[in-house]
Amino acid sequence: MAEVNRRDFLTGLGVTMGASLAVLPGLPSVGVAHAQGAPKGNIPDTPYKIGHMTFFTGPAAVLGEPMFKGQQLAAEEINAAGGLLGKRKIELLKADENAGTDANVKELRRLKLSEKIDFFCGITSSGNTPALGPVAEELKVLTMFVDGCTDFLFDKAVPNPHYVFRTTNIQSADGITTALAIVQTWPKAKRIAHIHPDYSYGRNAFDHIKIVMKKMMPQAEIVSEGWPKLGTTDFSSHITKAIASKPDLVVSSVWGGDYVAMYNQALRYGMFQKAKFATTLALGVAPHALGKDHPEGVIAGVHSNYHFTYPGGDKWPYNKTFVEKYHARFNEYPNFQAEGAYTTTFMLKAAIEKANRLVGGWPEDDAIIAMLEGMMLAGPAGYVYIRPDNHQGYKDAMIGFSKNTDEYPFPILDPARIITIPIRSITAPPGWPKGEPTSTYTWIDKTWPQAKA
Repeated sequence: MAEVNRRDFLTGLGVTMGASLAVLPGLPSVGVAHAQGAPKGNIPDTPYKIGHMTFFTGPAAVLGEPMFKGQQLAAEEINAAGGLLGKRKIELLKADENAGTDANVKELRRLKLSEKIDFFCGITSSGNTPALGPVAEELKVLTMFVDGCTDFLFDKAVPNPHYVFRTTNIQSADGITTALAIVQTWPKAKRIAHIHPDYSYGRNAFDHIKIVMKKMMPQAEIVSEGWPKLGTTDFSSHITKAIASKPDLVVSSVWGGDYVAMYNQALRYGMFQKAKFATTLALGVAPHALGKDHPEGVIAGVHSNYHFTYPGGDKWPYNKTFVEKYHARFNEYPNFQAEGAYTTTFMLKAAIEKANRLVGGWPEDDAIIAMLEGMMLAGPAGYVYIRPDNHQGYKDAMIGFSKNTDEYPFPILDPARIITIPIRSITAPPGWPKGEPTSTYTWIDKTWPQAKA
């Protein structure tokens, strides 16, 4: 394809500093706990059992525990108003994702067959959803993954989903969002070092950062690759290898407690003084997990999804009230996992209510599924849309730059430098053929023009 001006192409994609939001009338929204009018027909008063699986132990708990708290907050609000359809109280059953993939599959079977759960939710790791998705379909258990965002889930593991949905942005959006932030901020960087976890998430991030740079920053070359195992505590060899390559920029998708360990060790080696730094998930952890020593001015990803400070003030009431309620309940601020689980629970509630209005009584799962397909809901992070063809949730992507302020004892995203990108601009459209390593990768490779300076 013909060359285009890099700046013009970014403008055409809709990459902006802090897009505004406006409430669309008539859409379901989070935080509305009361039943929407009197339910039709007879509604049972038996508990509605939700099996919630995420990391409660291990380094990943700094992501996973907030996820459970987000769903817990939503359930408490709904139960305080009488429950789903005013009668069915939500009962949450916890399962620790840290047990490992094989144990997680067994636990899902136990939750459905022995505990008789009505709904399965949670999952942090993208290494788990491809294993759990097919089992959820087999068991016919209505499932909404909050995360575990690998493209592989719906590209290959469950290519024709019926019972399985996911609300968090698809994984390829992480790498692409981070790469576009780099392109906009440091377009002349030439020497790039990478440090990524050695499993599906890290490989996916690396692939999508690389394909965007191939298109937008063709002068860039990879001078170092580090692939620490998930759960690594000593990153010194990967940090020193990156520094030794004399990079202009270090890019990382290390996350959770692993990231906290890595950035603390990188401080001791002076890495942030020797190169620019960009990451897909620096501020994705529970906000209080990071210290004031975290470097400022780095591209600090939040899984392309949500940070509690944006949209700030009164610009988007759903976020303001969610943050206030979450902080009052747990004495901490929410991360993207907390927002995702909270929004997922209210999306389920809205689908149940809509199905009840159509068919009366307690709706069968197929009726709820029909309402989830194509649903758009206003949540703290903005609008989330469930595409009916692949059951994947989409919301506009966002990323920014770390900054310390007097208001919080940890770094936040700089309110003046938050980058937003329409998700449709960075995701393979419906009908695009399945591709390797992902459909979005091949879509970018075949349809994005080559940029010039």
